[in-house]
Amino acid sequence: MKFTYFLFTLFVAFQAATFAQSESPETETGEIGTIQEQFENLKRISSNYQEYKVIKRAELDQLQATILDSTQRYQDEIQELKRSLSENNNQITQLNSELSETREELARAIDERDSFSIFGFLLHKQFYNNLVWGIIVLLLLVLIISFIQFKRGHKITSETQQTLEDLREEFDQHRRNTLERERKLNRQLVDALNNKDS
Repeated sequence: MKFTYFLFTLFVAFQAATFAQSESPETETGEIGTIQEQFENLKRISSNYQEYKVIKRAELDQLQATILDSTQRYQDEIQELKRSLSENNNQITQLNSELSETREELARAIDERDSFSIFGFLLHKQFYNNLVWGIIVLLLLVLIISFIQFKRGHKITSETQQTLEDLREEFDQHRRNTLERERKLNRQLVDALNNKDS
């Protein structure tokens, strides 16, 4: 029993010496600085026993609480960053979708600006321009051909009318000549009949 009492006293004295050595202001408890600094502080304030370091349970618990708190804080930050990243990815996807729709609308608007609808068909302005000029050229060709044919027809009609007029004059002349001859023949006949009666 004396031996156990001796060991107990030795242990209490050792603890008191350790407590006296490690007693320091609250600023050295590990509540300040980074985890690395807290480990360094813990090594500095702990006492030596042979080749071992003796650390107070309260200091170890405080360091563990600090580490767990830091770990929890980092995990919360990681979760927040993941949530933020997910929101950013969703927003990027949504913006890409809106950008794609905007590009499609822009392409449609450009097509509509450069085109217009005729009879329900969307025609490009350049095609419409070419079509209109083609129709104008075709109409001009038809007009020129019609004008040439009209002039030719007019010339033929004029020539025909002139020929008809000449024929009429010739016919009138022939009729006059025929009437004249008939009259002469009738006179001669009347004269011959008169001569015969006399």
